[in-house]
Amino acid sequence: MSSVAAYYNGKAVLITGATGFMGKVLMEKLLCSSPNVKTVYILVRPKAGQSMQERVANMLQCKVFDRVREDYPNFQEKIKPINAELIQPNLAISPEDSEELLSQVNIVFHCAATIRFDEPLKRALQLNVLGTQRLIELARQMQKLEAFIHISTAYANCNQKHIDEIIYPPPVEPKKLFGLVEWMDESIIEDITPKLIGEWPNTYAYTKALTEYLLQQEKANLNIAIIRPSIVGASWHEPFPGWIDNFNGTSGIMIAAGKGILRTMIANNDAVADLIPVDVVINLTLVAGWYTAVHRPKNMMVYNCTTGGINPFSWGEMEYHVLSTFKRNPLEQVYRTPCAQLTSNYLINRYWIAVSHKAPALIYDLYLRLTGRKPRMMKILDRLHKNLMLLEYFTTQSWEWSSDNMNMLMGQLSPEDKKLYNFDIRQLHWSEYIENYCLGAKKYLLNEDMSGIPAAKQHLRKLRNIRYVFNTTLLVIIWRIFIARSQMARNIWYFVDQANFKAITEALCTGHSGICPILMCKSTD
Repeated sequence: MSSVAAYYNGKAVLITGATGFMGKVLMEKLLCSSPNVKTVYILVRPKAGQSMQERVANMLQCKVFDRVREDYPNFQEKIKPINAELIQPNLAISPEDSEELLSQVNIVFHCAATIRFDEPLKRALQLNVLGTQRLIELARQMQKLEAFIHISTAYANCNQKHIDEIIYPPPVEPKKLFGLVEWMDESIIEDITPKLIGEWPNTYAYTKALTEYLLQQEKANLNIAIIRPSIVGASWHEPFPGWIDNFNGTSGIMIAAGKGILRTMIANNDAVADLIPVDVVINLTLVAGWYTAVHRPKNMMVYNCTTGGINPFSWGEMEYHVLSTFKRNPLEQVYRTPCAQLTSNYLINRYWIAVSHKAPALIYDLYLRLTGRKPRMMKILDRLHKNLMLLEYFTTQSWEWSSDNMNMLMGQLSPEDKKLYNFDIRQLHWSEYIENYCLGAKKYLLNEDMSGIPAAKQHLRKLRNIRYVFNTTLLVIIWRIFIARSQMARNIWYFVDQANFKAITEALCTGHSGICPILMCKSTD
């Protein structure tokens, strides 16, 4: 029997952010590995016109729960949604629900956060920092709480080049910042945001750094651990290889490259693309929850969940494997043949954006207008360029993260636990993982059937032929214009033409008779 799985059986677990990418995988793994878990409470708020009940019902229909649905058909009975709002006082939880949480919950997994890099500072503070503070206040009142696990990011301290598993001093006291933004007009906050965040590239990383410090200050007698994943990508093994449900980060880039929309981006080919599979993060999170509750370490533990220091993989390698996969298994109705170039030179990137992005997009939008359809390619490219600009900071640099605590945690596991909760990324084969990632994006994000690959390949061949004809025609037109304007070009053209004619003539002069079939004369060889 797995010690970790046995620990969660009979426990009441509270998960925030359960409707998000990582939250769903966490809930699925918990229900699958510990089917006798007592209750899984999830904090959910109404959103986009959907009630809490509708959101939960839609979430539980997701493919990610197919495995647990097959093994435990009544798994929904374990899940109890709680109507809550992190930015509201007392999380806007009703007195009845609050009383139940305070008397029942044994462990909290705090996954909720805004992950938008361009989130306005005030809202990022409310969701990431103030929301965590209010959850901590609730946790302090929980009578049976054994562990509180917070999901942060490996880039919370990206102003450091070497990042240890410690809490770094924040640039400002979080509570002072709360007071500042509380009364200040949002337009003024927006104006001073660059000065406030300083060396941090965006409000997401900045507020995550503040949250870590807040947890250290507010922990009191709570057993808290922090998980710092890097760029979270598709699943490695569980619930099945390549599962992904959002276009954030690398997923959107991969699909844009596969569709032939993305042709250039700013990146350092040799920089480490610190991608971490979502199931690795979740396995580490569950093990950290068990270790924190059972062993009760004296200090708050921080776990850097990264790959760069153990199993590095560069952006240049990613480009190669992504394009190779989409050429073997093309997406349906691609815009152009997949072909992308990474460059760290800003001017070269701007040139290729003009030539390979904007010019074809304008032509394609003109075609759509002429055929009575709504132009859309320039809008797609504008969104893509905005996202790429937000990612430049991370695609042009490398960091070093220590992983002593993660290695220590692995050493605490039995052989059974190491199999059930595998987070040993030394076993990860990148070429296989990236292929599964791309195919997962095709199946689960774009809802494309694998049986359509032959037709997609035929479409890709058609695009290649069109490109060859277009490029050849364009070259001939340019050359002819150049010849018409330049005596030197005409001289070169006539020289090449005469040389080709002579070579063809000599090749056609055959036979023992020495008669040239073109000139009808004796061959001179």
